Amino acid sequence: MLRFAPSPTGDMHTGNLRAAVFNYILAKQRNEKFLLRIEDTDTARNIEGKDKDIMFLLNLFGITWDNLVYQSHNFPRHRQLAEYLIQKGDAFYCYCTKEFLDQKRELAKANHQAFRYDDDWAELEKDKNPHPVVRLRAPKEQMGFHDAIKGDITFAPSEIDSFIILKEDGIPTYNFACAVDDMLYDIDFIVRGEDHVSNTPKQILIHQCLNYDKAMQFAHLPIILNEEGKKMSKRDNASSVQWLLDCGFLPQAIVNYLVLMGNKTPCEVFTLKECMEWFDITKIAKAPARFDIDKLKFLNREHFKRLNEQDLAVLLGYKDSAIGALAKLYLQEASTLNEIREKVDLIFAKKSLLLAQYKESAKTENAEILEFESQVKTLQDTLLTMLNQDCSKTEFDTFKSNAMQNSGLKGKAFFKPLRFLLTGLAHGPELSDLFPILRLYLKDIVRN
Repeated sequence: MLRFAPSPTGDMHTGNLRAAVFNYILAKQRNEKFLLRIEDTDTARNIEGKDKDIMFLLNLFGITWDNLVYQSHNFPRHRQLAEYLIQKGDAFYCYCTKEFLDQKRELAKANHQAFRYDDDWAELEKDKNPHPVVRLRAPKEQMGFHDAIKGDITFAPSEIDSFIILKEDGIPTYNFACAVDDMLYDIDFIVRGEDHVSNTPKQILIHQCLNYDKAMQFAHLPIILNEEGKKMSKRDNASSVQWLLDCGFLPQAIVNYLVLMGNKTPCEVFTLKECMEWFDITKIAKAPARFDIDKLKFLNREHFKRLNEQDLAVLLGYKDSAIGALAKLYLQEASTLNEIREKVDLIFAKKSLLLAQYKESAKTENAEILEFESQVKTLQDTLLTMLNQDCSKTEFDTFKSNAMQNSGLKGKAFFKPLRFLLTGLAHGPELSDLFPILRLYLKDIVRN
């Protein structure tokens, strides 16, 4: 089985989603089940409702799961196995207080040495501390594993202390709960971020001490860098999956980009289902991948092109498929749902309000602005009179000629107000391309 194991302690970020996507693809490729495991062991930081947010987002991105478990439900099993390790002698109670360990850290720092826990400290403060932790004994030999992306990775015994597996309150630490649950649910391939590389030997050691010898595969995904080439953090907007959705990026485009980023793929534009045919985890680059918002915008436009016109219209808040066709004409200059919606909504906005906003933004009423206002009103009156007749089948050249003749406007004095009245903007796609769709709604478009 493969698994995605998020913590309900904050919003989902792009690194989380990338791991979920890769695990889901591998589960489908291997015809294995996919487990969603909510890692809620950090009771102090858990946020109510975040688990539901995670599930909603996964569904939105087309990721479904066969099993759902909450790590906290296995706390009794975790404690039982910790007790077993104590009885075996592989784990022990440690009574060191926080103050004692802080002093040791400061001493190591003063001596310019790396801090390392000493097993001989375990019972020095037994009389002071009635709530000991449980630690797993450090390995005596080198630990190592093969990573599907990074290759062979090894850790010297000096790199791994005797580490805590049960906290003072009996709640398991991340590494212990994670290792035990991977064992309980028969996880055989773990794909996660490279920030977990240092956790892997500890989890392997836990398995060894529990006499669990099933072969495990690992793949640690390189970190994602921001556009400045620094490690992406919560301060970077693009690190938030919800921010990307709020900006109007399509789920299918986001998935496309997360698979494409730092990867060798046979094509640039694809869906989650399509990439299952060729995805290869070993082709992910070892180096960090830089998040390129412009590349995501390109992919977003390509996925808009793939949408049928009815679906695109619904995404924009309209029912008529013709609005979807209209939206596609704006893809040369708009790349997100928000940008397209803004342009389509301006077409149907009251032009008197837009004209007032235009004057206000100019701040001064000079002769040019007053002249443009007069031209707009003249042409608007002309078009409203013309629209007493059905224009739904009129060709653009005929419409243009009649409007020009009836209004008495020519050249820039005609075309600038015409574009404003038809689109609400000063620039955009050719009116001759837009008009076959706009003519269906002219009375709504040219209204005061």
